[in-house]
Amino acid sequence: MARFAIEAAGPGRLAASGELTFETAAQALQQGTQRMKGGNAWVLDLARVESGDSAGVAVLLDWLASAQARGASLRYESIPAQMLAIARISDLEDLLVSR
Repeated sequence: MARFAIEAAGPGRLAASGELTFETAAQALQQGTQRMKGGNAWVLDLARVESGDSAGVAVLLDWLASAQARGASLRYESIPAQMLAIARISDLEDLLVSR
């Protein structure tokens, strides 16, 4: 069974690990939304995410929308290459990558 976890990694910082895929998307969405309820500026490190697919990209977009709806900001670090490729071909990369 696939696993996913998101943990506090310091003030305003979270770290995700495991798989961010169709199998874990619902759980991941719920965990991330819960973790980011308080606070107005978040950085989420994805360096330990081992795999991700289009459902994982959708979760990242949902987290962004949720943060924006609350007036908060969310920035991603170390987005896995395969998820960036999906975002790029879907013309969504600019939404996920801070420049």
